[in-house]
Amino acid sequence: MTVAQRIAVARGDAPADLILRGVRLVNVLSGDIHPTEIVIAEGRIVALGEGYAAAEEIDLAGRYVCPGFIDAHVHIESSLCTPPEFARAVLRGGVTTVVTDPHEIANVLGLEGIRFMLERAKHGPINMYVMASSCVPATHMETSGARLEAEDLAPLLTDPWVLGLAEMMNYPGVIHGDPGVLEKLRLFGDRILDGHAPSVRGRDLNAYAAAGIMSDHECTTVEEAREKLRRGMMIFIREGTTTRNLRPLLPLVTPQNAHRFCLCTDDRQPSSLLDEGSVDHMVRVAIDFGIDPVTAIRLATLNTAQYFQLRDLGAVAPGRRADLVVFSDLNDLRAERVYRSGQLVAQDGVVIHVKPPLRAIDLRSSINVSSRPLDLTIAAKGERIRVIAGSDKQIVTEHRIETAKIVENSAVSDPERDILKMVVVERHRATGGVGKGFINGFGLKRGAIAGSVAHDHHNLVCIGVDDVSMRRALTVVAEMGGGLAACDGDEVLATLALPVAGLMSEQPIDVVRRDYDALLGAARAIGSPMDDPFMAMSFMALEVIPSLKLTDVGLVDVERFERVDLFV
Repeated sequence: MTVAQRIAVARGDAPADLILRGVRLVNVLSGDIHPTEIVIAEGRIVALGEGYAAAEEIDLAGRYVCPGFIDAHVHIESSLCTPPEFARAVLRGGVTTVVTDPHEIANVLGLEGIRFMLERAKHGPINMYVMASSCVPATHMETSGARLEAEDLAPLLTDPWVLGLAEMMNYPGVIHGDPGVLEKLRLFGDRILDGHAPSVRGRDLNAYAAAGIMSDHECTTVEEAREKLRRGMMIFIREGTTTRNLRPLLPLVTPQNAHRFCLCTDDRQPSSLLDEGSVDHMVRVAIDFGIDPVTAIRLATLNTAQYFQLRDLGAVAPGRRADLVVFSDLNDLRAERVYRSGQLVAQDGVVIHVKPPLRAIDLRSSINVSSRPLDLTIAAKGERIRVIAGSDKQIVTEHRIETAKIVENSAVSDPERDILKMVVVERHRATGGVGKGFINGFGLKRGAIAGSVAHDHHNLVCIGVDDVSMRRALTVVAEMGGGLAACDGDEVLATLALPVAGLMSEQPIDVVRRDYDALLGAARAIGSPMDDPFMAMSFMALEVIPSLKLTDVGLVDVERFERVDLFV
């Protein structure tokens, strides 16, 4: 449809495709709720008001309509599914647009991985925009499967679905002027520059913001978020499976500053997506917390569209895309109908139709481990050790010093004190590299859990009570071509195969969720009290989140940004 034809429909001189009558519109532009009719032609809203005619007319009988929700920052790979099945999960709740950083698969496969995600999103039921992955690898203290410098990212600038530069996790590189980091910021200088600066405050924060970085999604306290807000940064409030920052940060949102917040999920696994929802869940929580409903919806729509300069999204108004959510209860917003570009794509929690991928895409092998026997022993070099204090509530860890349990001159797990062995095994280049350490908080009494999901390098990671169980779990993961496993001795308790880069499955998300739930049940059976020890484990190797983490090259003191010895 040409602009002239659209104008003709808006004038009432030509019929529209669809009219939604009996609407109570949540107008995030004017900040009120008012009755109207929504007139749609060729996927666009062309008019609000009465007296129009269309090929199809639907009476919503006083139901509310708001814009389709937008997730400001998400790693689709954490759903353990590729874009079509991820879309099926979020669309039912009213999420019609996501802005994703595919740095998980980029750390495994580089540009090949990013292009895979873009290809798999084609012709899908949601809008999937990409931010070019800025930190592949995240730091020099890991081994990843790829390296992306500024010149490698340059071709993405011509892709209309690429909006800017994704979370700049190498905040020390920004603050201290690393040439490679600055070149990436220069290359994307006229685009959106997303941030990632956990606990960065004071002069360091000034330096980070002065580099042109516009947002942060790592705030965990009101004080931290307020300081970043005052420095001009857009605050992405995050509610992932493990990273639950929504309720702690909502007290900062006021009518005066609400336009400076967006909502994002970052990392959500299948059961969280299917049982709670995505950004729609965050909107419900915000309203229940006491945030004005129109404001809560604006956080998930207009604010995000304006930040990313998506001028045809985020509101219900003439000229905008007809991405709409229909619901009945303003205080418990549950999508009854979801429209994307004027087409009904979900109704009463059921996705109407998701086209299967148009063609197969062959990805190279991503599980390349050394054929040498895996030595997991830790020779005792003292009595006191550094221990990662982990949690499934936050990805920030503590750095503890504990007395090691020594057996036959080796440091071993001590399940009575919940001090378990953790290893990270290099899986990209078959170097045989193994980082070894100890971790607290996972509570296993026997056996081991392992996986090929370990942010952001995604080497093999394993936490266990004994070496037999750990070796078995790691072997099972490698033999599957990537995935997750729980073992007790030589017995395999549960598995989930993730053959796409060792990160994702192309099975239906309900099947993935079933197998994942079996893994969680197996982990509970061998003692873990965590709701999701696999998701928590995946972040224990992420050396850009304080305080102490383990990669394939060893322990990393994130606050000092350097490797440290296990033994003190």
